[in-house]
Amino acid sequence: MNPPAPLTPAQVRAFAELTSRLSGAISTVVLGKPEVVRLSLVCMFAQGHILLEDVPGVGKTTLARAIAASVQGQWRRIQFTPDLLPSDVSGVTIFNQGTRGFEFHPGPIFANIVIGDEINRASPKTQSALLEVMEERFVTVDGVRHPVPRPFLVVATQNPVEMDGTYRLPEAQLDRFLMKLSVGYPEERVEIEVLRGHTLRSPEAITPVTDTATIGEAVALAQRVHIADPLYAYAVRLATATREHKHVRVGVSPRGVISLTRAAAAYALTEGRGFVLPEDLKALLEPVFAHRILLTPDAQLRGVTSAEVLREAIEAVPVPLPGHDQ
Repeated sequence: MNPPAPLTPAQVRAFAELTSRLSGAISTVVLGKPEVVRLSLVCMFAQGHILLEDVPGVGKTTLARAIAASVQGQWRRIQFTPDLLPSDVSGVTIFNQGTRGFEFHPGPIFANIVIGDEINRASPKTQSALLEVMEERFVTVDGVRHPVPRPFLVVATQNPVEMDGTYRLPEAQLDRFLMKLSVGYPEERVEIEVLRGHTLRSPEAITPVTDTATIGEAVALAQRVHIADPLYAYAVRLATATREHKHVRVGVSPRGVISLTRAAAAYALTEGRGFVLPEDLKALLEPVFAHRILLTPDAQLRGVTSAEVLREAIEAVPVPLPGHDQ
């Protein structure tokens, strides 16, 4: 199989301009969080899914809605509750008396951007309805596979502090999310502006700056970014460092390593480069790897965090030397 053709400077510039337009539109609603916005776009260009975990009221759902509003395409919002059924997400097959045949009625998962609000409030059975579609972009109902629109992005939110009536996401579900992000509290200056009402806007006020076809072209460009063989090895060694760490019970899976390299390719393009550097992998290590690590009970009692494990992995794994990328 021949390697993809190198990206031209014009293609790299076009990608950067698209990212800038999308970031500008989203940032009119999500104030003071340029890095979170950027990582969300990287996730979309890498064909991944985003899990937004933070306390209530910091703008998780606003960010998800702003991403959907900035792209002219189909988007749906699913409010997850304990009584939500899998068929409420994926759709149902109904017998049509007029045609004397069964017809499939698609659920809200059939959209380009799906916002899953408070995903951990749904039962494990309903959460499992997302496993197939997030990985394969297909939904199987009554033995028949139905493709979802492309591009396809799930932006899910969850509240980590209010645990009553919630169901913890299983590891298999967490592994489907390319990144886990936290919006965080705004800076004092930004919060004062919001209180004054000078900059408060609704996601519905956003005018779409691109369409799904252009996003699809950007996804294809990200797949052509050059990643040298030593950097593939570097990514694997970083994952191996988590698997062998004394405080880790379950380390990063091969799917996690694939996610890291895909995200790094899109991240490099947002930096105006058609090739990946070790710094790209380091910058993405925590948002891509942290939620895939299971710590030992002893480490949890000691207050060890996944971020600390990843920092130690970066320090322990040698960075590939420049000039040895062929």
